Amino acid sequence: MSAIVITAQIIVALSIVVVWVFRFDNIVQEFRQYGLPDLVRTMVGATKIVLATLLIVGIWYPSLVVIPALLMAFLMLCAQVAHIKVRNPWYKYLPSLFLLLLSLFIAGTYAGIITV
Repeated sequence: MSAIVITAQIIVALSIVVVWVFRFDNIVQEFRQYGLPDLVRTMVGATKIVLATLLIVGIWYPSLVVIPALLMAFLMLCAQVAHIKVRNPWYKYLPSLFLLLLSLFIAGTYAGIITV
């Protein structure tokens, strides 16, 4: 696979780890703002960490990439909806929007829809 797609996979995976591990206090505040229970936060976090791991493993095992990339895109779309629901300022939408687009790019490339 091209270096661009692999770089995208690494960016998505590292972003998830940084946010969900090192900036967890911020995640707790955001999920409270969204009115979502702790269980949902825990499930979303665990799912994102697993998907991020699969994106990294997919560098060596490409058959693992499409579904995790699509699921990550779905979770980022859900994040966009949550930001809209609580009427966050536009700059709060940017990280999840960027990861949504990168995830779709990754899935599209591995599925053969996008060529680079």
